[in-house]
Order: sequence, then structure tokens, then C-alpha cells
Amino acid sequence: MGAPLPQGETPFEQLVDLMATLRGPQGCPWDREQTHQKLTPYLIEEAYETLECIESGEMSRLREELGDLLLQIVFHAQLAAERGEFTVQDVAAAIVEKMVRRHPHVFGETRADSPDEVLRQWEQLKLKEKAEKVALSDQEDAPSKSLVSLMDGIPRHLPALLAAERMTGRAAEVGFRWPEPADSVAKVREECDEVLEAWERGDHAQAREEMGDLLFAVANACREMGIISEDALRHANAKFARRFAHIEAEAARRGVPVSSLETAEQLLLWEDSKVSARTPRPPETG
Repeated sequence: MGAPLPQGETPFEQLVDLMATLRGPQGCPWDREQTHQKLTPYLIEEAYETLECIESGEMSRLREELGDLLLQIVFHAQLAAERGEFTVQDVAAAIVEKMVRRHPHVFGETRADSPDEVLRQWEQLKLKEKAEKVALSDQEDAPSKSLVSLMDGIPRHLPALLAAERMTGRAAEVGFRWPEPADSVAKVREECDEVLEAWERGDHAQAREEMGDLLFAVANACREMGIISEDALRHANAKFARRFAHIEAEAARRGVPVSSLETAEQLLLWEDSKVSARTPRPPETG
């Protein structure tokens, strides 16, 4: 006899019930052996697949991927519930309490009339919360925690470009920023020169250091200009793939591998791919 079907009154309750069943004695062997650590790759994968759907605008796929992402959240909460740590209801209650606390301009008496004001207020509240947590901690056991930094709380596993944007954004909130976006672009040029100088003198270690500074400067410039660096880079990646596919298609048409083409010829085809992308195709007939 199989396990009972989910009995929750709402779809969300059914999902929670389903996960408890999958982890139960009559459940799935694979689900029963999972841990927070083993599930980490799936959580990251589902987040990126959801992002891909948002970018493509495919709403039916987005609904499905949001479901897959929600499953991961419920899965982690179920693991914690089994250890008596917290439940999915505790997760929901905590985020409701936090969102109310972080939106005093909606649920309280303060004002925030623009998105920028909301962000400034959000970061100030986060810093205040961290300071309160430090005040409650044992100073003897953690003396270094007496200093609360704006950089605290930025997840270590964020993509590096996004982390750089977060860091420079928090610094900008207290005035540590270039006067104009153009100044941040000038810094990018400066870092480019320093990379080249280090490379030309054969100092590869310094070149690596300067390349990191260059990438950081690019992320900061993107933020100053209102551009999401991860989005810009994903767009560039997709563009590169399209243009390289043009080279591959032309090589296939000639019956030769891409590697057999001279570099100069590959570059000519690369430039041709740009022209092809800008030239509208004639309407199909027949």
C-alpha cells in the first residue's frame, strides 16, 4: 500500500504535506537521504533557471520554475523541522515580521517618497538591527564583533560582480562614491592601463591583482550608471554565442572545421555576423 496523498487544504499546505510524506518512512529513498548541503546545488540551479525564464518572458515556464524554487525552500524547511529547529510556518512568520519592520514608511509613521529613499532607509535599518544583535552577544567571546560594518551580511556565495555592486552600493549610501558616473568610467580606463602595464613587464601576479581591480571598477561603474552588471554580462555572453555560431555555420557551409580557418578569416566572419544581425531577413515566400 502506497503513502497517502497530500491532504492540505491549500496547494501550499499540500506541498508541505507532500514533502513530509516524501521524507517519511513510506517516502522516497532519494528524498530521505538529502541534507542541506546535498541540496545546495539544486537551490542554486533552480534560482538561475527562474532568472532565465524572467529574462525570456515565458510566463508559463516561469510559473513552473517558481514552483521548483518553492519546492527547494519547503524541502530545506522540512529538514529543519525534523531536527526541531524551525518549520516552514516559522520561515513565513519571520519574513512577514522582517518586511513589516523594514517598511516603516508603509506600516509605520516614517516617510519614503522615492525608491532611493526606501533603499537608504532599508540599509539603515539593517545596520541598526546588526548593532542590536552585537549588543546582545557575549563581547568576551566575540570582541571583534563590536564593530558593525556596512559590508557585513553580504553573502559569500554571491556571484562576484553582484557582490561588488552590493559592496559599492552600501559604501555609496554613506557618501563613499565618485561625484559623477563618468568618473567611475574613467577609473575603469585607469585600471585597464594598470593591467596592461603589469602584463607588459611580466608581472603576472600583479596583472591578476590589477585585473581584479578592473572587474571591481566595471561593476561599480555599472551600478553608478544604473546597469546591472550580471545582466549586462549575460547579454554579452548571449551575443558572443550568436556571433560565434555564425562563424561555425559558415565553416560548416564550406565543409571545414572552424579551427582550420585563419584567425584573420575568423575575425572577418565575426564582423560579418554583426552585419547579419543588423540586416532584416526578407519575408519567406511559398
